[in-house]
Amino acid sequence: MRGCKMGMRMLPVLLLLLAAGAAASHSSSSSSCPATPPDSGATLQVSHAFGPCSPLGPEAASPSWAGFLADQAARDASRLLYLDSLAVRGRAYAPIASGRQLLQTPTYVVRARLGTPAQQLLLAVDTSNDAAWIPCAGCAGCPTSTPFNPAASTSYRPVPCGSPLCAQAPNAACPLNSKACGFSLTYADSSLVAALSQDSLAVANDVVKAYTFGCLQRATGTAAPPQGLLGLGRGPLSFLSQTKDMYEATFSYCLPSFKSLNFSGTLRLGRKGQPQRIKTTPLLANPHRSSLYYVNMTGIRVGRKVVPIPAAALAFDPATGAGTVLDSGTMFTRLVAPAYAAVRDEVRRRVGAPVSSLGGFDTCFSDPAVKWPAVTLLFDGMQVTLPEENVVIHSTYGTTSCLAMAAAPDGVNTVLNVIASMQQQNHRVLFDVPNGRVGFARERCTAA
Repeated sequence: MRGCKMGMRMLPVLLLLLAAGAAASHSSSSSSCPATPPDSGATLQVSHAFGPCSPLGPEAASPSWAGFLADQAARDASRLLYLDSLAVRGRAYAPIASGRQLLQTPTYVVRARLGTPAQQLLLAVDTSNDAAWIPCAGCAGCPTSTPFNPAASTSYRPVPCGSPLCAQAPNAACPLNSKACGFSLTYADSSLVAALSQDSLAVANDVVKAYTFGCLQRATGTAAPPQGLLGLGRGPLSFLSQTKDMYEATFSYCLPSFKSLNFSGTLRLGRKGQPQRIKTTPLLANPHRSSLYYVNMTGIRVGRKVVPIPAAALAFDPATGAGTVLDSGTMFTRLVAPAYAAVRDEVRRRVGAPVSSLGGFDTCFSDPAVKWPAVTLLFDGMQVTLPEENVVIHSTYGTTSCLAMAAAPDGVNTVLNVIASMQQQNHRVLFDVPNGRVGFARERCTAA
């Protein structure tokens, strides 16, 4: 733990999420947004990347609630294809989408500080990514207006070629006439080129010296990210791996309702403050993609009925990448086609009202008095019953309600079931890597 100011190992992170009660909230100016409390003590503020008060600017928000749903459904579809391309060894395709969602879909962003003296940054929090990257000054094609300036930091160091760290970077290479390690990432029509670098990263009161990240130098195509990435995956260059002496590869979060404007959720890094009584399921590992948090989902119950899902649709298979993952970057749960069809059909049968669609969701009902059945996710060793707020989304005026889940995009044979952030909200979700477990405990983290 040398070189680190430990501070408190419990790091609460308060969340600002999307206000969806009325369309006017999407068109409000930044002056009407609540002021973001400053980071203090062991607390960081976290904002929803696509809400009306997004720190990425007003262009990140959709002009209407229906527009938001359509946009988010498209982002989630791109995210699913991206995760599927990671999970499947040798998968030939990569997702095709415009803008930042291709690489990250940063549902949540935090503020951090990098360098000496410290420079303020926005970082996307992503449980399915490893290597961090940060847009740097002089980056050709990077859209950010506030890049990190390595020349202004006295603690910045490039990682040399031949370093063990260089071997861990994706597509590592040593450019001509350079002794510094570089790496590249390619997605569809886009590519990123970065210099593997180290500098001092501060999150609240804790400081990680010699934090390794990719300093973006060039971006082509449509997918350059406007902010950095804080990877909470399990790979060797992830934040979790780099801080294992500080936080013991353990964290949990409680995500408030995405309708909330209040700062009320928490992210806790380290063992201190984690719930002692919590239902858990074994954490599974895919050796071909170690960063993803796989769990064994054995079934889904709608009301009291376990719906008929073929075992193959839920089975974990490291060879093909199939199975179920927990992901913070996807907003609405995506299920492989047979699993979604079984859930959808039973929901429709139980509700028994005429079905419509809204913003990419195909199981909607216009009667505001509809009684929605509970949905329970069944895992090895635990079950998680989702109340209506985790299962249903409502139209702007609440007259139409929809099942907040979807199948894989049409024509795409994906193999992953993705348990997304809306289905995780108002639960304490524990990621305990050393003990190989993931836990859920009901926790009301949405402020009134």
